[in-house]
Amino acid sequence: MITSSQSLPVFLECLLVSFFTIGVILLFKKIFKKHLTAQSHYNLWFLLLLALPLPLIPLQFIPFGDSLSLWNSKSSIQSQNPPFPESPLRQNNWMEDITVSVERYDLTLLNNAFFYIWISGVAIFTVFTLMARLRISKIKKHTNSLRNNELLSLFKHCKHKLKISRDIIVGESSLVKTPMTFGLFKTYVVLPRHFDQWLSEKEIEYILLHELNHCKNKDIAVNYLMVIFQILYWFNPLVWLAFRKMRLDREIACDAAVLNSLDEQAYMDYGNSIIHFAHKASRAMTVDLANHLNGSKKQIKTRIEKIACFKSESKLLRCKSAAIYILAGIFIAGQAPFISAMAHGDNSYKFKDDNITYEDLGDYFAGFDGSFVLYDKEADQYLIHNKNQSTLRVSPNSTYKIYSALLGLESGTIAVENSSAKWNGLKYPIDSWNADQELTSAMKNSVTWYFQMLDHQVQPDTIQTFLDQIRYGNRDLSGGIDEYWLESSLKISPVEQVQLLKKFYANQFGFKEKNIQMVKDSIKLERKEGALLSGKTGTGTVNGKNINGWFIGYVESRQDTYFFATNIQNKDNSNGSKAAEITLSILKQKGIY
Repeated sequence: MITSSQSLPVFLECLLVSFFTIGVILLFKKIFKKHLTAQSHYNLWFLLLLALPLPLIPLQFIPFGDSLSLWNSKSSIQSQNPPFPESPLRQNNWMEDITVSVERYDLTLLNNAFFYIWISGVAIFTVFTLMARLRISKIKKHTNSLRNNELLSLFKHCKHKLKISRDIIVGESSLVKTPMTFGLFKTYVVLPRHFDQWLSEKEIEYILLHELNHCKNKDIAVNYLMVIFQILYWFNPLVWLAFRKMRLDREIACDAAVLNSLDEQAYMDYGNSIIHFAHKASRAMTVDLANHLNGSKKQIKTRIEKIACFKSESKLLRCKSAAIYILAGIFIAGQAPFISAMAHGDNSYKFKDDNITYEDLGDYFAGFDGSFVLYDKEADQYLIHNKNQSTLRVSPNSTYKIYSALLGLESGTIAVENSSAKWNGLKYPIDSWNADQELTSAMKNSVTWYFQMLDHQVQPDTIQTFLDQIRYGNRDLSGGIDEYWLESSLKISPVEQVQLLKKFYANQFGFKEKNIQMVKDSIKLERKEGALLSGKTGTGTVNGKNINGWFIGYVESRQDTYFFATNIQNKDNSNGSKAAEITLSILKQKGIY
């Protein structure tokens, strides 16, 4: 379901998907106009019906996320002092998380406005559709079954000719001025009252064949699908125009189907039977839920012109139509990767493992949306709290500094023997930042400028290659060289954090052992009762509010090694310090640390 926070990016994606798809269809119809059968001209519009749902599918059903970046940003530095009781660990200072606050334009008001305008439009057009449905119900009540045995026999003959076996109700009503077909579960073919007094038997046969072709092709069900999309896309006039053209192409396809079953001498008579209804109004509220024999005068004119120049469709033409249809489908399907990159990104990680235990640890996460992932190396067993949240990708913030440091060492920007960097001279509100740094001090004090400096010393392509090599989350650098890991484009899930820590710890990527060891040394936190705790906190701060807290790492004991990742989120109290506090409570309860 679309939420107010998603409304603006989804709205933009809806526009782009619909514009591109309709544009491709119209282009193919124009270029290959003479190489498509009438039915293929109509069938091309089904590609639109397949494309329109994509932006509206709930995110949990598709492997995309919400990396659409409409924000301009700037940075300011602030120290976070988490509001929880003092503990001995705080005295060691590693739980005091220091982070970068990124300033983003607050789109909440705009998102809410778009959402409520859209939902209001949906409600209004739903009311119109219900009124149209009531109109159809009224027509049903005032429809009298045909009593003329000759016409009933003709109707059965037409059904048999089209190989239709299911029951269809045929009748006449004073409430209709033109033949129409409607009814999703019980189908009605309704003709104007006393139609047999001014139509010949042959004309009646043509009309019945036309209406029964709608039944045969399941056009009534398609009508309802089109109405649903018109309601959802009420804001897009191009979609309404496309469906108008689709309905016209459907009538032309039905005309062609009837003409293919007639002798050439009967073409003019068929056209005249449609002209009989040209002066009849068909713009009633039921127009979207029922198939009418006629339409606007412009549409009638187009259909008559098509009938006048109709030629039997050859096998070659049908083969070319099929090939063109497949080609159009490939073109339209080609937008799927761009939809992914533009509007969603990879929001969720697909995690499959046989050795998983799910446990409710909600008592530790009071007031937070959070997840905890623990991997027992000796038992080869995962323990996970909150299955959905554990695979949700969010910004890594300062936890990424583990891998930023590793890249700096592997690229030669810094070295084990010399990892120092000169202070850039900018005055920061954290005293420890206003000095030259080396890797250990930069990691201990989470000195953001140090790791940004490492990134600036290498090419973006090098960073991208590194992220691809270690398969770091969504591997998206589009947020910019200074901020891609600070509540921006780069995202990773708690499960992936643990998997990556395992590989880092065992150096499964084949990096230099001395570089791996130096990073390991830089994230050592404390030792207790023979167990060593290593890790890194991270806090995501937007517009001065802590919205995202991380603590990732591992515990090494004599008997086993445990890897963990904790992520917490809320509107303004989620930081790495709180994530660390929750983690230590769980580890203590499990007898791990």
